[in-house]
Amino acid sequence: MILTTALLRLDPPATSAASPRWRRWLEGVTLWLAVLLMLFVHPLYAEADTRVSSDAGELRLYDDQGRHQDSALVLDSHVQVQVRGLIAEVRLHRRFRNVSGAWREGVFVFPLPKQATVHGLDMTVGERVIRGEVQPRAQARQAYQQARDSGRQAAAVEQQRPNLFTARVANIPPGGEVDLELRFQQRVRYTQGTFELRLPTTLTPRYMPGRPTGNEAPWQWQGGWARGTTAVPDAGAISPPTVAPSELPPGSHRVDIEVSLAAGVPLASVVSPSHPLDIRMDGTQALLRPAEGPVLMDRDFVLRWQPVPGRQPTAAVFHERFDGEDYLMAMVVPGNLEVPPLPRELMFVIDTSGSMAGESIRQARKALARGLDTLGRQDRFNIIQFNDRPSALFEHPVAADRDHLDRARRYLDRLQAEGGTEMAPALSRALSADSASGADRVRQVVFITDGAVGNEAALFQQIRQQLGDRRLFTVGIGSAPNLHFMREAARWGRGTYTAVAGPSDLEAPLQRLFAAMAAPVLTHLVADWPTPAAEAYPGRPGDLFQGEPLVQVVRGVPPRGRLHLSGSGPGGEPWQVAVDLSQAVPGVGLHRLWARARIDSLLDQARIEGVAPDQAAIVQLAMVHRLASPYTSFVAVDRTPVRAPQQPLLRTAVPTLVPAGSSAGMLRYPQTATVAPLLIALGTLGLMFAVALVLLQRRVGA
Repeated sequence: MILTTALLRLDPPATSAASPRWRRWLEGVTLWLAVLLMLFVHPLYAEADTRVSSDAGELRLYDDQGRHQDSALVLDSHVQVQVRGLIAEVRLHRRFRNVSGAWREGVFVFPLPKQATVHGLDMTVGERVIRGEVQPRAQARQAYQQARDSGRQAAAVEQQRPNLFTARVANIPPGGEVDLELRFQQRVRYTQGTFELRLPTTLTPRYMPGRPTGNEAPWQWQGGWARGTTAVPDAGAISPPTVAPSELPPGSHRVDIEVSLAAGVPLASVVSPSHPLDIRMDGTQALLRPAEGPVLMDRDFVLRWQPVPGRQPTAAVFHERFDGEDYLMAMVVPGNLEVPPLPRELMFVIDTSGSMAGESIRQARKALARGLDTLGRQDRFNIIQFNDRPSALFEHPVAADRDHLDRARRYLDRLQAEGGTEMAPALSRALSADSASGADRVRQVVFITDGAVGNEAALFQQIRQQLGDRRLFTVGIGSAPNLHFMREAARWGRGTYTAVAGPSDLEAPLQRLFAAMAAPVLTHLVADWPTPAAEAYPGRPGDLFQGEPLVQVVRGVPPRGRLHLSGSGPGGEPWQVAVDLSQAVPGVGLHRLWARARIDSLLDQARIEGVAPDQAAIVQLAMVHRLASPYTSFVAVDRTPVRAPQQPLLRTAVPTLVPAGSSAGMLRYPQTATVAPLLIALGTLGLMFAVALVLLQRRVGA
């Protein structure tokens, strides 16, 4: 553009003898540049509908309108949830109906709760039920592929992320159907007197930083929109196509949800900020389901319940015996401790990438505005917004006075969502920001995002290395945030995470968050179990914030004796409590929770030490406790071939629904990058043509 502007300004004297030759030379160069640029722009324009920027992976579309055309498979879902105390046991039914005239293999990438422990898979074909087996990942893949290629019906479920899985179903006959039942359990979250259960039904397309590598194995390709990059090698395994409800067959992608809730305490309220409910309550129990029946799979299902006043738990212990071993889970809720107000330095980081477009950016702005309202005159703050790159409102954190807060609110109102989701530079800027506020302040970072990234592990490592004396708190925005990222980023950042279910759900979760951020109420926690050889997880309890419970699961401790907990209160005064283990009530699935925590601990240890995880130990744990893990998968194979070798088998990627409230652009550009290079090139081309026309007119006029 600078070159073109300079050319436009050139006006060699008409009396110069070299002027005609110079003008012809300039015309020739300009026209050749235009031709070369046209050759460059044409493929760029042709690829604008099939990829995004070269450093963000590759985008695959299904037609020139960006819509997925293949409606060969219809997806039905049904979820049955049983909540008993702190554990939810879930049966997730998926039915794949083939409405085409060809044999199909269905591939479906789907989310599960952030701490889901997958422990069972059944495949139903007609009247036959084939029980799935957990096997080492490579062995499960081989078994599935051999069954598929030989014409036998088979299913496999594989973990891609702790909260993201892939289901494959082979040899679905024309007009036929295959049912899968996936069984998993999750721990119910408890904070500030409220229990919460969250069931994701779709996912926000994730940004894939790095350069495309082009070396993905065929097994990894999911028919989605991304290919592996240098930063996210398995991008193809976590990028299912995303479509609007209008692009699906009628009735597809709806889920029927039934919840049986046995809280163990009298219930004061049961609500859902995500869906209207049909509730039948009876003292300590409730039966509920969405009032509209089967609901679209376009947002998380969120359920919250509260005990009657005065009946909130202060301690709970559960016991299970499995394979000759005792397992206990203990939850202790510290009472409300007086926390003196401390001067703080808050760095607000807000995601303004393209995946936040629509309702998400509006929620994010309101969440950050709510945070500004909690600042006192003794506090300091700054705002960092990021997409392709970060930028800050102030050069350094400033005093939270009226002038600076007014400037911040005006700045906030102008923020728009566009570009990529480059979190690493924003984290670096927030965690390494120079502070002029002294060492007597509590230094905190509030990170507001949908978490739509594929390189989570690298970001967790970055947080651990750069955190220093800060604490990182995450706020999950949108109808389908990546809560694995939210929870783990906050855990590595020694903070807490909060998820906002929708526009009407902002106030209560944010009030709890900012109340907890006032200061840690308990630090230097130690859990002393009565058995010396006890294996407890988390092995080293983190700091507790107001209303947050301490939860540990342990193997090798019988239900007798006392658990002694100790730590330091807000002013450094000692705190301690003893829990009678003989009061433990029967629990189910505690051994799986312990095994999952042990696997997570092994993965964390490898990440901290910068070495490969102990794969053999993880496989052994997963096999003993029948769990899906990064190195084990479930596979179910029928014995009898149903498809003749000469009959072709077509692979169909079953899409996910675009999250509710997202912009329409999410359908075509889920990596959130833009076509800015194309627009710049077209603008430059236009200017060059203008130069050529001006020179031509001058020549004709002469």
